[in-house]
Amino acid sequence: MAASYDLILKGGVIVNQDGEGVRDLAIAGGRIAAIGDVGGSAAETIDCRGLHVLPGVIDSHVHFREPGLTHKEDLESGSRGAVLGGVTAVFEMPNTDPATTSAAALADKVQRAHHRMHCDFAFYVGATRENTHELAKLERLPGACGVKVFMGSSTGSLLVEDDEGVRNILKIIRHRAAFHSEDEYRLRERMHLRVEGDSRSHPVWRDEIAALTCTQRLIRLARETGKCVHVLHVTTKEEIAFLAQHKDVASAEATPTHLTLAAPDCYERLGTLAQLNPPVRDASHRAGIWHGVAQGIIDSVGSDHSPHTREEKSHSYPKTHSGMTGVQTLVPIMLDHVSAGRLSLARFVDLTSAGPARLFGIARKGRIAAGYDADLTLVDLKRTETITDRWIASRAGWTPYHGVRVTGWPVGTLVRGRKVMWQGELVSPSQGETVRFLETMEAEV
Repeated sequence: MAASYDLILKGGVIVNQDGEGVRDLAIAGGRIAAIGDVGGSAAETIDCRGLHVLPGVIDSHVHFREPGLTHKEDLESGSRGAVLGGVTAVFEMPNTDPATTSAAALADKVQRAHHRMHCDFAFYVGATRENTHELAKLERLPGACGVKVFMGSSTGSLLVEDDEGVRNILKIIRHRAAFHSEDEYRLRERMHLRVEGDSRSHPVWRDEIAALTCTQRLIRLARETGKCVHVLHVTTKEEIAFLAQHKDVASAEATPTHLTLAAPDCYERLGTLAQLNPPVRDASHRAGIWHGVAQGIIDSVGSDHSPHTREEKSHSYPKTHSGMTGVQTLVPIMLDHVSAGRLSLARFVDLTSAGPARLFGIARKGRIAAGYDADLTLVDLKRTETITDRWIASRAGWTPYHGVRVTGWPVGTLVRGRKVMWQGELVSPSQGETVRFLETMEAEV
């Protein structure tokens, strides 16, 4: 008897553990049922000739601002931008208002997100001195992807800048924690270097030594406590060289922003729209991060989607907010780098799907394989489009890439077998659910 499926994708170039090849893909019950020369029938068949079928892109670093700051973004609008950009799952940061530092705050976010977000989701728990004793429990709760520690101040009030505080956090947690690594003491000492009205002074204030010093401290503490750490948004060539010697305890993330923009040009063109923490630095540091990508020192790419309104970005520096949109542009910007030959498509998949799944122990996501969730990002590598503010779904309503022409474009987003976005349009209602993790699946039963 011929098999019957919910959906068959016909004739696309599938990118998975076998490499790249033209194959059919069958989906049933939200999961991948068969790959290859698929026979049988399906309720729907999509002609994917000319398209590449990738494992669903996981953006493991976004700020969707809910609760408390929803004039900038909320879980629905942020996730709408995600799926319009080809992203199937996101990990959202804890610096909301109130911050995600308790079981009740985490449960509130999960409740807000369930079947309201368009993609699947998980949330970081923010570490503080007050909740350190609870982190071992909090990091294992349903919907939690791990612990986030701010060693340098950024948007919000979360900050643990001292060695003793970080050491106590690392001692108690079991999973790999994620860190904003800038030395707060150096930032305080150098605040006088900020030049009124000149965003070009942002990377002078938050310099490469502040980043490197903090990362060195963090790795020393990780070794001392026997724990693994994930260094977010690496911005310096010195950190890349240092992290290469410590891959047994440290993984590292790069952002499309730091791989694409460079100072001083970005500040001269975009002004405070280019302001974020840690900052965009000169082209030598951008080249250093690309070296980290080429050498496998960088393990994942996350957008650090951190929206602020135009009004909040339009004040005179340094009274402006740091951050920019990014979840919707992650795929097209990185595919443009693929088109330019800066990385292979396989490496893109490793950085945005397999890498996050490996680092965080995600269950049934991150590859195209039978039995896995049918999370898929369908892209046209030859399609050329111009990114515009009008395309951006974020409540912030702008992108630093307005007017940038790219080659490579997301044309379809499937989440657990449901066609959520197709050819730039939302085509099904929001049904996002919590991402599940191998080490905490017992807690979700």
